[in-house]
Amino acid sequence: MKKTIILFLTIVFFGVNIAFADGDKEIKIKTSAICEMCKARIERNLGLSKGVKESNLNLKDKVVTVKYNPGKTSPEAIKATIIGTGYDADEQVANQKAHDKLPSCCRKTAAAH
Repeated sequence: MKKTIILFLTIVFFGVNIAFADGDKEIKIKTSAICEMCKARIERNLGLSKGVKESNLNLKDKVVTVKYNPGKTSPEAIKATIIGTGYDADEQVANQKAHDKLPSCCRKTAAAH
């Protein structure tokens, strides 16, 4: 009987996790990132955001791919995090104060390095 209950709870637990995992969405956002420091900064801040499961910034095309739970966050909130970090997010311009706090090598006017 004990084994049956444990088996039942295990099946329910994994079933619930799979059901919620299927609800994740993905968004791609163009940024103004330049280097590995930019990549680390954006990915770290997105990772600290509620509902963000995973983020990966491709520096070649400057696009960050974000997997998120739409029940906990939205594309607008994700873009707001990027903007608040000091980088452009699609057509939205970076927060100027946050941009000014970036290292000089990470600002939009810096050359790729």
